[in-house]
Amino acid sequence: MITGRVNTLGVPAITLDVAGQSWNALIDTGFNGDLELPRRLRTSLGARWIGTVTSILAAGQTVDEDRYQLPFSFDGKVTLAEATFVACEEILIGTHLLRDHRLEINFVTKDVLIERVR
Repeated sequence: MITGRVNTLGVPAITLDVAGQSWNALIDTGFNGDLELPRRLRTSLGARWIGTVTSILAAGQTVDEDRYQLPFSFDGKVTLAEATFVACEEILIGTHLLRDHRLEINFVTKDVLIERVR
């Protein structure tokens, strides 16, 4: 189980330990992939390039990005995840990474709960 908070911008967020550092991770229910990670983590996570993906963003904008596969620890279990790497300093978690979990966001109390159900 992972707990977090809805941040001051109204975005559900959790904290993850990745590559020996604590990272802010935003839950993006409009992102159906696994992860978007800070570019500086690519080498330390042992990411392996698997191809290019075209992503459709808001308002139908498209972007081509390199896609990588890597072992990623999430909720006490290491999973083989797919990720893109961008120039940012936070992690974006998509719905595919949450496929074995229940996500509860209480905007009134600002509580976030991610719980494995399989």
